This record gives sequence, structure tokens and C-alpha cells, in this order.
Amino acid sequence: VQLVESGGGSAQPGGSLRLSCAASGFTFDSYAMSWARQVPGKGLEWVCGIHSDGSGPRCVDSVKGRFTISRDNAKNTLFLQMNSLKPEDTALYYCAKNLGMIVPTTPKYDYWGQGTQVTVSS
Repeated sequence: VQLVESGGGSAQPGGSLRLSCAASGFTFDSYAMSWARQVPGKGLEWVCGIHSDGSGPRCVDSVKGRFTISRDNAKNTLFLQMNSLKPEDTALYYCAKNLGMIVPTTPKYDYWGQGTQVTVSS
């Protein structure tokens, strides 16, 4: 399994970034996928998840209305569109493979990528 994130970088508050995750080594359209993030000294925080067929996207309350998760199963790619960015969104963002077809209530992953840094500051 390989998950390779891209699209991170620096943005000003109120700006936008789009993260991508190229997946390989498993049957992408058979698994739910998630985005998670981590800041130094804190644990991994689940951000958004989407079912294997692209249905049921949902996100943590702190990013609802600003972040959108989507996937292209034909291209084995996961996306995270981040709008109206805030300084508190600064973190290392990971693409993560869930254990089954449905995003679980309690986040569980068996693989994740190396992460892409997002920094929001003026």
C-alpha cells in the first residue's frame, strides 16, 4: 500500500488549498478513506472521511462548511478542498486508508502517507 499526499504549502488566512492523495497497492474503491492532521505535541486528529463509493462525506465540526472531501475512484485519488483557511488549520495532513468500506464512527486506519504540510499565516 502506498499513499502519497501533495498540494500542501503556505496560505494566508481566508485562502484555499487543495490536497491530493495518490493511492496504489490496494483496491482503492473497496475502502473508505480519510484525511487526518497532526500538530507537534498533539495526537492525530481525524478531519474528514468518505465511503468507498464516494458517498457519505463528513468532516469534523471545526472544518464543516470550509473543507470538502472527495474521491475519484477511476484515478485512485483522494482530495481535500480547503477553503476559508484559518491559522488553527496549520498542521501536517495525512491521507489514511480506513479498514472497511464505510467511514467508522471511531476513526481507524491501517495505512497512511508521509503527510503534506499546511501552514496558514499572514
